[in-house]
Amino acid sequence: MALVPGIQSPTRKVPAHIARPEYVGRPAPTPYTGPEVQSAETIEKMRIASRIAARAMEEAAKLIAPGVTTDALDAVAHEYMCDHDAYPSDLGYRGFPKSICTSVNEVICHGIPDSTVLQDGDIVNIDATAYIHGVHGDLNATYLCGDVDEESRLLVERTRESLNRAIKAVKPGRQVNVIGRVIESYAKRFGYGVVRDFTGHGINTSFHSGLIIPHYDSERATEVIKPGMTFTIEPMLTLGTYDYEIWEDGWTVVTKDRKRTAQFEHTLVVTADGAEVLTLP
Repeated sequence: MALVPGIQSPTRKVPAHIARPEYVGRPAPTPYTGPEVQSAETIEKMRIASRIAARAMEEAAKLIAPGVTTDALDAVAHEYMCDHDAYPSDLGYRGFPKSICTSVNEVICHGIPDSTVLQDGDIVNIDATAYIHGVHGDLNATYLCGDVDEESRLLVERTRESLNRAIKAVKPGRQVNVIGRVIESYAKRFGYGVVRDFTGHGINTSFHSGLIIPHYDSERATEVIKPGMTFTIEPMLTLGTYDYEIWEDGWTVVTKDRKRTAQFEHTLVVTADGAEVLTLP
């Protein structure tokens, strides 16, 4: 059965002492004009933000079970980030009304937590980003709810593997398109679609810096990878088409054929010989 929008709870409060990103209360963020290569100090701050986001996601994921609402997952992640003096980066970003994204079954990304009740056999993605010390850390993962069919379970497992392979492909001197080439070639082995219009991104003091990380082999992704660059890789694989539609809420992206989709994401920093994953709990 196709997913339908639920009812949203009131906006959650963030304690006044927690610093807000500059875009909160504004229609859009200020465009980032700084470098993609970050200082050691910024990277260390991003380790802190990334760890908080990862732990918040883990805490929310512990609740996943048939009968639980996606809003309940949001409540747990929100509380965890606030308890650790971090601001939930999603909250107020271009008007987004909740603290995490929860994307169920055919939702590719940007699902809004609400009264939707998880069912036995669902798959659900949690996407959490934390802001603290002036920087962001961003990750997501897809989880199984109850007894999930083999086709969906394999999709989730292989999407995670596509991310792992992409991270291993990150090396200074290579072009960014090596990331998408690795993901797309792996996904094609199983006949999966690779979502093209939603990508990984540069991240630092800016939630989205302007650097684009495609998950397919793009001739335009020619930027050379350099040590100290910080960005996300977040492949979205589908059981059918990668074409999509967006709900009237302006956020929720669903596969056009309503077949299931999975996603995994990490924030990483490029090292002298590869990449370090920052978003580990």
